[in-house]
Amino acid sequence: MTLYLHTGLVADPVSKEHVTGLGHPECPDRYDAAYMGLCRSGLIDHLQKIPCRLATDDELSMCHTSDYLATVAREVAAGRMTLSTGDTDISPGSLDAARYAVGGVLQAVDAVCRRVVKNAFCIVRPPGHHATADRGMGFCIFNNIALAARHAQRHHGLQRVVILDWDVHHGNGTQDIFYRDGSVFYASAHQSPLYPWTGHPDETGAGAGLGATLNLPLPAGADGRAMRDALHERFLPAMEQFRPELVLISAGFDARIHDPIGGMNLTDEDFADLTDMMLDLANRHANGRLVSVLEGGYDLAGLAASVTAHVARLAEA
Repeated sequence: MTLYLHTGLVADPVSKEHVTGLGHPECPDRYDAAYMGLCRSGLIDHLQKIPCRLATDDELSMCHTSDYLATVAREVAAGRMTLSTGDTDISPGSLDAARYAVGGVLQAVDAVCRRVVKNAFCIVRPPGHHATADRGMGFCIFNNIALAARHAQRHHGLQRVVILDWDVHHGNGTQDIFYRDGSVFYASAHQSPLYPWTGHPDETGAGAGLGATLNLPLPAGADGRAMRDALHERFLPAMEQFRPELVLISAGFDARIHDPIGGMNLTDEDFADLTDMMLDLANRHANGRLVSVLEGGYDLAGLAASVTAHVARLAEA
């Protein structure tokens, strides 16, 4: 097997320096749960480690305003417990953790685009899909997946990138960043109604981005079949027209059954099936290029199991 067929893994305990406080669902233990799940399964021995690094201000500015970057740096340094822009808890280590999260995801994009690995999974925190250009909210500081798309375009010359978000919550930040940009197709299958109360079917983009946003809201209690049916009916046909050159996944596992802040009923096998669907899409249009980035998932045992199911399918590709 040649090297470029391997699956890469971004995972650095620096993410645990983002401390959110006792009882917070987006806690440092999430890193340990996801990573140790891969260790216990034996998958860790079959993954190529991709090192993290700090993202630069120039890189963060691909999607975030300079004023917002200054606000984050100032408020972390001042010892605030919550960002003034929204409901994102922070600690003294949050800025470095968030910068390393972005830097690690950009490293994964580089590895996939340079054929060092065929696909990659990133265990990073804080998550990112609620962060807009100028606002951190919903556990998120910087929008990791949006920055991955921009990096692929600016540094690897890719013209069309798709982001599928299967987190139980709608990724309002990612949608907002690309709403008027038809070169990045954002699709979300999420529970509705639920925080952040966006992601309605009539939100389809604007200007040059009209038609490049696809929202597939599902009711509480929906299972993996309902999500797969929605994606097969609406998302996959759209991809035959869009023909992405890179496939990105906002891989939230809070749509899994028994998640404490979600209300859907996906199983580990459902996440494996969704992974197969996205791998097939990447193979058809993107020469196999796929990067998956951890978003939510707050039942620790469930997170470990679903991440393992997801990565096992990536590694078999």
